[in-house]
Amino acid sequence: MTEKKDYYGTAKKQMRLSERILAELPGFRGYKEKELRRESDKLLRNHLYRKLETARKDAKDVFQKLSDRRSLDVLSDMDRLVARFDRVAEKVNHASYGYSGFFDVIKVKEEALDRMIDFDNKMVDEAAKVVDEASAFKTEVMKQKYDKAKERVQSLSDTLGAFEEEFDSRQEVILGVS
Repeated sequence: MTEKKDYYGTAKKQMRLSERILAELPGFRGYKEKELRRESDKLLRNHLYRKLETARKDAKDVFQKLSDRRSLDVLSDMDRLVARFDRVAEKVNHASYGYSGFFDVIKVKEEALDRMIDFDNKMVDEAAKVVDEASAFKTEVMKQKYDKAKERVQSLSDTLGAFEEEFDSRQEVILGVS
């Protein structure tokens, strides 16, 4: 069920002739390779962000349905869950994509960019777990099955928390310290 894609390989194959010619020039090749890696990772993170946004929308739909039903025992938990979805999705959306300043002590090399792509690619499976759980919760609520709503909210919150915790280790993985 994995949706992993080789964005970097696809980007390399889709280079125009002029880009391929320039990529053969000494000095420009390394620059172009890094840029392709960064753009590939950006596409991958955009994919992750869209998946989290889908799950967030499902959670908001559940929140609305539970609110309409006046399920007061879970509304505050759902409100916190939706807010957490917002925070985690934006964290993914605005994550660093491998640039280092000219005077930075730690320079980002190709190996670090490859680790970043591999890490974000691994996160696709983690995001799929969040999406599947949010979708299943929404399906239950739309079928008016409210008896396990509190447990479902906690379970979804735990799954999203595990995703966030894993994503927070991204910087250490990129730098090669983890």
